Amino acid sequence: MSTMIEEDLKVEICNELKNELSLLHMEEKQVIIHCSIYGMDFGDAARIWKSTYLIDKKTGKKYKMLFAEGISFAPAWTLIPFNKPLEFTLIFKGLPQSCKLFDLVEIIPEEGGFEVLNINRNSSDVYYVTI
Repeated sequence: MSTMIEEDLKVEICNELKNELSLLHMEEKQVIIHCSIYGMDFGDAARIWKSTYLIDKKTGKKYKMLFAEGISFAPAWTLIPFNKPLEFTLIFKGLPQSCKLFDLVEIIPEEGGFEVLNINRNSSDVYYVTI
C-alpha cells in the first residue's frame, strides 16, 4: 500500500518572465487584412511576395505575413477578374498593444509592390483595404 504525501509547493516566477508572458499573450492575436485590387485591363494579374509586412509607424518594427488566401505567391500570378476586383486575405503576426498606426508594405526587388499607408488600428484587428 502506497501513501501519498502532499506538499505545499510554491512556485515563484520572476517579474521579467511575468511581463514577457503577459506581452506574449497580448501579441498572439493575428491581424487580418481583406484586400481588393482592381485591374486596369483585361488579363491583368496580381501576386503577393512573402516579403510583405505590417510596419508599426511609431517604432518602424516589421511584422511578418503568416498566410495569404485568394492570391498567388510570387513568382506565380492570379488573374484579376474582368470588371470586378480580385479579393484576397492576408494574415499577419499580431501587433503590440502600443501600435496605433501602421503601414502594409510589400518589400520587393522591383517596382509596383503593394503599399497601404497610415492604417488606423482598431480593436478587432480586422481591416478592409483597396490596393
